[in-house]
Amino acid sequence: MGFVTDIGGRTSHTAIMAKSLEIPAVVGLEKATVKIKAGDMLIVDGSDGTVIMNPDARMLKQYHAKQQKFFRFEKTLFGLKDEPAETLDGHRVEMAANIELPEEIDSVISHGANGIGLYRTEYFYMNRRGLPTEDEQFEAYKKVVTRFEGNPVVVRTLDLGGDKFLSQLEVPHEMNPFLGWRAIRFCLAKPEIFKVQLRAILRASAFGNIKVMFPMISGVEELRQAIAILEEAKEELRVRKIKFNEDIEIGAMIEIPSAALTCDLLAKEVDFFSIGTNDLIQYALAVDRVNEKIAYLYEPTHPAVLRLIKGIIDAGHKENIWVGMCGEMAGEVALGLILLGLGLDEFSMSPAAVPEIKYVIRNVRFDDAKKIAEKALTFSTGTEVEEFTNKRLYELIPNLKKISNKTKP
Repeated sequence: MGFVTDIGGRTSHTAIMAKSLEIPAVVGLEKATVKIKAGDMLIVDGSDGTVIMNPDARMLKQYHAKQQKFFRFEKTLFGLKDEPAETLDGHRVEMAANIELPEEIDSVISHGANGIGLYRTEYFYMNRRGLPTEDEQFEAYKKVVTRFEGNPVVVRTLDLGGDKFLSQLEVPHEMNPFLGWRAIRFCLAKPEIFKVQLRAILRASAFGNIKVMFPMISGVEELRQAIAILEEAKEELRVRKIKFNEDIEIGAMIEIPSAALTCDLLAKEVDFFSIGTNDLIQYALAVDRVNEKIAYLYEPTHPAVLRLIKGIIDAGHKENIWVGMCGEMAGEVALGLILLGLGLDEFSMSPAAVPEIKYVIRNVRFDDAKKIAEKALTFSTGTEVEEFTNKRLYELIPNLKKISNKTKP
């Protein structure tokens, strides 16, 4: 029904999974396991990050009312399921979802997303004794891509490390795992494992609109090495006379400052970008995203973050490639307004966040969003950006403030 933890931040994978499964969660409370005893009644407010122990009758009544208010708003949002994410003045963006497992497809479709912007594949490799086979992965990717009947499915290649580990690969303990041997670095060092996954993705591309995306790219040379291994995987399938999409789209996840600052060069090498804000913010601001002691420094509205995002979008458009975002920032209502104004082409988020972001996009003008984004870039602090954007959001959509309440006690 819900959970609380002592450690972690709002973009740790525990929190991301909670969002995806629509489980109320509050993480990083530091002393929850000391203070909460067996048998205590809890209200877990995942929107405000609040846990109320043993609430009185008045508090319970208040939160039951909030819960009903949320359910009514949710019903309103679900009425938009089959509507496009299009502004009042006709500007359309793609609305996609992030998933970990094929079993989440029904949730994606029911929440109104029209594709998968991030298919996290490392969960195939976790909680098991051996590595997944090519056929096993192929069947999983095929299942997802056929369900979406031509709509895009972006598969991120193996992104282990950081706060995701594999015991059977004997990955050494590192002092700074988020800066260590992870994601594309691991895959380039283990091409025999990498190519199994790439062949499975390629085989699934014969059955629908699947795209491949490389995580944690730091520069052009690394990207070219990954593409070279992809070409080797293609040749191996040709030899086996197995069909695949020869022109499969290739993307780079932009989540390292070096990639953001050289994205004009990377844009010449790929078909699309997807901005991974969870790590981009962590690296740009030097904030460990699973460390509850410095969670207050994890600031998506920081001027440095907004400038990096604008540069990535502009560089992609200059080379005529589309730019999406699969970080948690894409699912934040007020921030979505800024991203829309900056020209983001695709929003990808936890399925549960899709309806509200779509609601916002359908109730604003693109011209207004552009003006808000331009103004947001002039502020000196993230707090100023947040206050201004929230104010403008509720001026443009006053009804949102009255009916929106994400609290699910």
